[in-house]
Amino acid sequence: MFELRRLRLLHELAQRGTLAAVAEALSYSPSTISQQLAQLERDAGVPLLVPEGRRVRLTEHGAALAAHAARALEADEQIRAELEALQPGIAPVRVAVLQTAARTVMPAALTLLAERAPRLRVELAEVPPEEGLFELAARGFDLAIAEQYPGLTREHRSGLERRTLGTDPIRIADARGGRGELSMLADRAWVMEPRGTAAREWAVQQCRAAGFEPDVRFELADLAAHVQLIAAGHAVGLLPDLLWAGRRPQADGIALTDLPGSPVREIFTAERRAAAPCPGIRLVREAIAEAFARPATLNA
Repeated sequence: MFELRRLRLLHELAQRGTLAAVAEALSYSPSTISQQLAQLERDAGVPLLVPEGRRVRLTEHGAALAAHAARALEADEQIRAELEALQPGIAPVRVAVLQTAARTVMPAALTLLAERAPRLRVELAEVPPEEGLFELAARGFDLAIAEQYPGLTREHRSGLERRTLGTDPIRIADARGGRGELSMLADRAWVMEPRGTAAREWAVQQCRAAGFEPDVRFELADLAAHVQLIAAGHAVGLLPDLLWAGRRPQADGIALTDLPGSPVREIFTAERRAAAPCPGIRLVREAIAEAFARPATLNA
């Protein structure tokens, strides 16, 4: 009989690719991971891993068992969700949230939850959407708030369900006042999010479509720092309305100008389908949706 804990280690290895990454994600030592996988290999009676340089890779048998492990973990989660639905407990709900939602949506959602389910523990981590959705699929989180930029589709991970919260306009932000078209900012310094993020890729594409390569002098993940640099006149940027949290950007000395076509990003929640019946996750998801819909959270 296979032990579910060891099956999860194999599943994690298939997801993350290295023993070190599995150890870090699960807070185990690499030697413990190796020992447990060696025991799983003995239980299976067939080789599951083969060395490949300084790493290991799954054999054909290992890949097959990893696929079964994913289904076993999903079944385990479904059972736990159904049991909790019969008699709700106080299992914490772990939420991966993008920065703008952490600043605006989540405080209002937590206020609603404090009234409706005061015993429910909600744990938040500000995580880039790319990482948050991966960790959600890997069971590092129970719920994620992420975004999708127009024309840039995110990978649809098996077992995850998305629910759209709404849209969020993106505008040119400049301390010198509106200057018309994007092409008029070709000679300015830009602040953008780090390379590899959807926000960075989308912003660069907008500049290229306007006929220039942006001079990205400031690469920062913290959008509050974007606001400071723009307000001080050191850069221009493309910022989402959700960032302003109901306050006027003029209070920060920033003027917003619409982009051609008035593009918006889609904000959505994601959860594992197997965990959807869990009352705690449902309560948090509903509170997030209600908080996002409140006019005070958006600068319309």
